[in-house]
Amino acid sequence: MALAGCPDYFLRHSNYQERMERTSSRRPEELIVSGFQHTASQASPHLHAASTDDDVDLEQLVNDMNSSVESLQSTQAETALLLNNGHVHTSHHQHHHHSAHMGHSQLHRRHTPPLRPSPPSREGLKHSQPMHIQAVRCLREEQHLRPASLPAIPNPFPELCSPAGSPVLSPIQTSDSHIVKVWSEDGAGKVVEIPADMTARDVCQLLVYKSHCVDDNAWTLVEHHPVLGLERCLEDHELVVQVQASMSSDSKFLFRKNYAKYEFFRNPLNFFPEHMVALCHESDGSIPQSQLLQNFLNSSSCPEIQGYLYVKEPGRKSWKKLYMFLRRSGLYYSTKGTSKEPRHLQLLSDLEDSNIYTIITGRKLHNAPADYQFCIKPNKARSDCKELKMLCAEDEQSRTCWMTAFRLLKYGIVLYQNYNGPQQRKANNSSFSAPVRSVSENSLVAMDFSGRTGRVIDNPVEAQSAALEEGQTWRKRTHRMNVLGSPSPLHPSSMNTVIHRTQVWFHGRIMREEAHKMIIQQGQVDGLFLLRDSQSNPKAFVLTLCHHQKIKHFQILPVEEDGQVFFSLDDGATKFTDLIHLVEFYQLNRGVLPCKLKHPCTAVAL
Repeated sequence: MALAGCPDYFLRHSNYQERMERTSSRRPEELIVSGFQHTASQASPHLHAASTDDDVDLEQLVNDMNSSVESLQSTQAETALLLNNGHVHTSHHQHHHHSAHMGHSQLHRRHTPPLRPSPPSREGLKHSQPMHIQAVRCLREEQHLRPASLPAIPNPFPELCSPAGSPVLSPIQTSDSHIVKVWSEDGAGKVVEIPADMTARDVCQLLVYKSHCVDDNAWTLVEHHPVLGLERCLEDHELVVQVQASMSSDSKFLFRKNYAKYEFFRNPLNFFPEHMVALCHESDGSIPQSQLLQNFLNSSSCPEIQGYLYVKEPGRKSWKKLYMFLRRSGLYYSTKGTSKEPRHLQLLSDLEDSNIYTIITGRKLHNAPADYQFCIKPNKARSDCKELKMLCAEDEQSRTCWMTAFRLLKYGIVLYQNYNGPQQRKANNSSFSAPVRSVSENSLVAMDFSGRTGRVIDNPVEAQSAALEEGQTWRKRTHRMNVLGSPSPLHPSSMNTVIHRTQVWFHGRIMREEAHKMIIQQGQVDGLFLLRDSQSNPKAFVLTLCHHQKIKHFQILPVEEDGQVFFSLDDGATKFTDLIHLVEFYQLNRGVLPCKLKHPCTAVAL
């Protein structure tokens, strides 16, 4: 009676069967809890009179379940055979319902007059068995049915998915990530994790964002080979992971600026002298800038760069002067003077499977005739110097012309797209002409506190004038503090002598040779400059400026007047209270300099 109200699955549970097997030797009266029997007798006297019959039913139920366990063991082999044949699903379902129905009918027999049911035969008794599925078959079916069985889930944010506007959430596509380490000029490195399809331009923007630099589209990744003494700037469209795969273990990426990367689009005549471009000789006169670039960008035209170059002989330290021709098909040299006849031209290197590099080891290592070396390196060559085509020009302008023409003839219109893309985004994002600011500066706003409450200056012209006014007020306040008894301007703690050290164009106590190296690495364009401490005069400074691919140095001397120290480039004719004021003036006025200060030579710390 204690089991009359139990659900069917409890009676079929394995724990209950094991317990019943252990207690089957006891008497039926011992299986009934005394409390339950006492409660039942009070609730229904008629049921108490039939307690003996109920106990007999319970014993019969236990016997039936014991016989079921024995039948399971005897039919296990037969069930496994049916499973292998694949006909078990229907019988399994029918047996399950048949067993549940029989168990349920036997449990509810207590509501009917007590009868002695005949024990079921072992042959007709069937029970459900767990179906064994092979692991390989299960995995194959799961992989085959998974895409089709996934429901179409409505996407609440279609603009965040790829492809754009997808109405259904697509499974997450996991792309392979690669680890790339980039080094800065000061020797510090930064490790970034990028996907396989990330370009050099995207990596530069990522580093600019992480380092809070000014994004002026001049940053570039440099492929540096210290063993070979070579380096080149990656094009913006190149995949960084592919370039890294072709590099040796001792090679690395550098993060620096290169203002000359697309300068030839702005001033092409400075990069391509008329005597080196073959089309100029054919037209008997100067060629317009637009027409000159169109000849390089248009794949149907055939521009040609020609001139003398020194070529290093393979396996020897000697150099040979040859007349070279650079075309779309490759770099050729003439075996007979300056002859352009096909029978006199020999292919030195092709452009498709090669890249052009700058040699940074100096002329002494390779016994070069001049300092303007470059080489053509096949993509398959990693650390073998025998496959390098070592070349040397007579001056910097010639070397720049050869290397720029190599890039234009190899990539063509892709270079113009790399140059024009950021320019168009910049024009679309800003409706007024303003200097590009860093990420940290973009989070700041101009404020006006002249009234009782402060207000945000939304007009950019008003914000710029407020900034200039604030700068002039700061200079007047600094001058008034000096008059009222602050330390002398010549004292090292004076604000005028240390405020410039926070600027990106000031590089402290660096040598003259190092200043030359930094200017060369960042492009040698007109207006590229830096300031440094003077080595000969501890109170003076030096302005290093590049003009027409030549590096010049101008000394900034202190001039004392009425107890205050000024700085001047022209022996006191034009005086400035600090170096920041001096740089701002010559960025707007050429003065005694050959050109205005345009591009600061910077070194970022990653």
